[in-house]
Amino acid sequence: MAENDAPGGLKLVQDFVNTADVEAADDDWSAPGAFAAWAASKDLPAVGPVTQDDLEWARRVREALRVTIEVNNGHDPDPAAAKVLDQAGERARFALCFDTECDSGCEGRLEPRASGVDATIGRVLAEVYKAMENGTWTRLKACHRDTCRWAFYDHARNRSGKWCSMAVCGNREKAKSYRARRIDQGA
Repeated sequence: MAENDAPGGLKLVQDFVNTADVEAADDDWSAPGAFAAWAASKDLPAVGPVTQDDLEWARRVREALRVTIEVNNGHDPDPAAAKVLDQAGERARFALCFDTECDSGCEGRLEPRASGVDATIGRVLAEVYKAMENGTWTRLKACHRDTCRWAFYDHARNRSGKWCSMAVCGNREKAKSYRARRIDQGA
């Protein structure tokens, strides 16, 4: 597990969001088949043939999730992003399923009843819901640096993490602030 990796199922959400590197303008889902390969690599439901429309939908959901996790790092909520995530939940056709094989007697979990891309997205959203319920959601953040926005898990005890990496984005932002202060001081 890397330094800023999320624990458990929340790692799936982090990986989903980080399939697009904003700073490098690189998208792991360069084609419909790339999305299907990514889903298979995460042991997600088989997506079958993925169309270009499916791919565009997955990208919209990914960016709505990114905007939503930015709220965990001090940004204002975006109603448009919430609307996309609501629609993704509707398309996943969630059901509450109970597992009686657990140690505590009975546990419930959300399971998508849709198929294809909507089922894959549904599994990601189910992990979001689970993280919200268990209190780990607010630790998943998007790097505060506008040109980065990489999803990271804030392991800091006081939940004060702002950057995906202090060594990279943190130093760049601090240097930028320092230069701006020097200019303001006429130095």
